[in-house]
Amino acid sequence: MVDKLTPVLSANWGTDNSWKLATYQAAGGYQAVAKALKMTPAAVTDVVKDSGLRGRGGAGFPTGMKWSFVPKDNPNPKYLVVNADESEPGTCKDMPLLLASPHTLVEGMIIASYAINCHTAFVYIRGEVLHVHRRMQQAVAEAYAAGYLGKNILGSGYDLDIVVHAGAGAYICGEETALLDSLEGRRGQPRLRPPFPAVAGLYASPTVINNVESIASVPSILNNGAEWFGSMGTEKSKGYTLYSLSGHVARPGQFEAPLGITLRELLDLAGGVREGHELKFWTPGGSSTPILTAEHLDVPLDYEGMAGAGTMLGTKALQIFDETTSVVRTTLRWTEFYKHESCGKCTPCREGNWWMVQMLRKFEAGQAAVGDVDKLLDVASNIGGKSFCALADGAVACVTSAIRHFRSEFEDGYSTPAWELFPYGRSALFEVPETQGAHA
Repeated sequence: MVDKLTPVLSANWGTDNSWKLATYQAAGGYQAVAKALKMTPAAVTDVVKDSGLRGRGGAGFPTGMKWSFVPKDNPNPKYLVVNADESEPGTCKDMPLLLASPHTLVEGMIIASYAINCHTAFVYIRGEVLHVHRRMQQAVAEAYAAGYLGKNILGSGYDLDIVVHAGAGAYICGEETALLDSLEGRRGQPRLRPPFPAVAGLYASPTVINNVESIASVPSILNNGAEWFGSMGTEKSKGYTLYSLSGHVARPGQFEAPLGITLRELLDLAGGVREGHELKFWTPGGSSTPILTAEHLDVPLDYEGMAGAGTMLGTKALQIFDETTSVVRTTLRWTEFYKHESCGKCTPCREGNWWMVQMLRKFEAGQAAVGDVDKLLDVASNIGGKSFCALADGAVACVTSAIRHFRSEFEDGYSTPAWELFPYGRSALFEVPETQGAHA
């Protein structure tokens, strides 16, 4: 592995006015567009394929391969949709990127759109992050004024329009087909597949859907080459990525590093777990990925390493929890989130998450009955893998993995409230009076 930190996407975040076109151009911005437009679309796709770039939104599917799935003989328009509906609990990488360097995404979108013969591209941003939405709109306007968008880009004969769309705050719209329904003006709900978006996506036309970080990585690959990108990371998980550390860590924030770095190394960079405490459990990719414990500190944070540990890399949202934290309370809060955000389309998800919340509240209050742990696992088994999308799988994952690693703590819920075993004020990041209520 190369140096622990590899600032590429985040290289300009500390620069004054980093979000402005002039600043971005001064650092070499839009050179990759000029280079790509002199290549054939197929050649651009091949460079991205050869680099080994995999989707940074959680699934880890090869980006160049996804582009190549778009049928060339389909007479309908081709669309690129960038998923910026970042809403997974603990995830905070795309929004800082768009806030600090929106032109990185705009440039990546131009290259990706050219590669798939797309002339209208969309950015779907969470409506709550109004400041990010405005900054993205400003960047797109600057790109139009400079001739990087619109008609005959840089005299190449290629035309592209970018639409910045604000969502309405639904977690489910982070699921790619629900996002498409929302873009089309309908209620965001997952679609049954097949057909897949590459064949019949937005407006029943071939569509490529990529995460912000995936598309933002493309300009650096075009500028520096596939071998340069592949020199970072591991054999099957190549390149750099943004890791988000939050929770009980001394210096939370974004750390851009090669895939395959370990949590132990990242914690060293972040000053370790907060002073006087030790790691109890953590999420590798947000709350929908099965939790891990201190025994997994040295497992490589790449797609294969996480799969080998029985979890997923996901969005690289590393939530750190120390020994003061109640696993029962944490799991309940996550499950309440999934219950609230379920679109209601699937009965197992709609009903099952509701029932898991009721049961977990009893565990938290010390009012569960003997055998309820197995009953909770039985309910979970009737939810995961039985719904249209992965929301149900994520909801189940946080419950089953918590029981797998901390079953005895759930069994304590047969008689003792979680707030007595783990006074909630002690786990707060800010000072909370010990006398504050159990549901603080």
